[in-house]
Amino acid sequence: MLQVSYIKDNFANVVSNLGKRNIDFTKQLQEIIELDDSRKKIQSEYDSILNESNKIAKDIGFLYKSGKEKEAENLKLKSISLKPKSKNLHDELHRISEDLKAKLCLIPNVPHDLVVKGLNEEENEIIFSTKIPEKEETLIPHWELSSKLDIIDFDLGNKITGSGFPVYKNKGAKLQRSLINFFLDKNISKGYNEIQPPLLVNEVSGFSTGQLPDKEGQMYHVQNDNLYLIPTAEVPLTNIYRDSILKIDELPIKLTGYTPCFRREAGSYGSDVRGLNRLHQFDKVEIVRIECPSKSYQVLDEMVEHIKSLLLDLELPFRIIRLCGGDLGFTSALTYDFEVYSMAQKKWLEVSSVSNFESFQANRLKVRVNYGDKSKKLVHTLNGSSLALPRVVAALIENNQTNEGIKIPKILHNYTGFKIIDWLLLNWNINNLVWNMLILKKD
Repeated sequence: MLQVSYIKDNFANVVSNLGKRNIDFTKQLQEIIELDDSRKKIQSEYDSILNESNKIAKDIGFLYKSGKEKEAENLKLKSISLKPKSKNLHDELHRISEDLKAKLCLIPNVPHDLVVKGLNEEENEIIFSTKIPEKEETLIPHWELSSKLDIIDFDLGNKITGSGFPVYKNKGAKLQRSLINFFLDKNISKGYNEIQPPLLVNEVSGFSTGQLPDKEGQMYHVQNDNLYLIPTAEVPLTNIYRDSILKIDELPIKLTGYTPCFRREAGSYGSDVRGLNRLHQFDKVEIVRIECPSKSYQVLDEMVEHIKSLLLDLELPFRIIRLCGGDLGFTSALTYDFEVYSMAQKKWLEVSSVSNFESFQANRLKVRVNYGDKSKKLVHTLNGSSLALPRVVAALIENNQTNEGIKIPKILHNYTGFKIIDWLLLNWNINNLVWNMLILKKD
């Protein structure tokens, strides 16, 4: 959430940069300023009456002690006459404050100067890309390979829950667990502290990181308890520090956590949702940073380089994209997406999003840093996927097809305990099926 003082001090720049999102927020921002001016005026009147009431109360006490009861009673009548006005001002102040908050909540974060104006993902900027290997043979997509190798079962997930909830089996389950451990180990080696947070959060937590009210329709809601299944570990991890005043020597704060993530993905359909491309439940390892404002963009670059190193270790072709204004998330000032290339599907698949929210989340979270000179400033928050697993798994399965089977990247061998998901598993299943059929026929 933007600060009103920031809007007032930088009005022209805020309007201009918000325009990169292809919406003119001039009218809304002017209304916010007018409401804030009214709030301040009423607050001043309310404070004045409170001060007067407090002074009268002291004077009444003094007069009674001095034996001047008649004068004290006259002041009592004056004090009573102030109460209706005080209540009216209090109620009006509350109404305006709530209205101001509601309007502020509808204003997205101001895009960074590096963000270009654009309508959608087609106008995002590619800032880095590895070479895509050439393969002459036709590769099989992961949803077919997974079934044949008995490593991921989409039909079983659909039976148990519904579409978008796959069941990982055998070497598929081991690969999934290995990737989680690999990502966590790499993050910890870079100074991130591992946290295992709750998978359900309350409404305040959802609001504080900006998922509510913006993405309420995309979150699973447990109505009886008014709790939400997390769409990302960013929500509980960042909320650890909600309503905190941090000391300067406590920064930076570096957190990482593995969690299942839950997203309704309402309105998603077509080829983009096939297999692991888009799920309602998926695993993800997240990194979160809480930083001094002066260092946050240097830190964003560091996070980008860290995630880049993970994909290089996995030997996957990938590219880094800087999002344009039309594709930028509500809470983000600057976002870089990482996409891996699927050689079977012949398209790019998003596996990570790294963002600097500047003070936007911190203002909702009420997280400040005390610089030790009585000055307190909102911190900057950042987060990134390192990494989201489904499309990483899809790309690993699709891109590493060989005559022997699915080769596992060398970096994962110590985690998986195997170097290949071989076709022998498929052959064993077929042979076993034939054998069972023969027995049944004999009987």
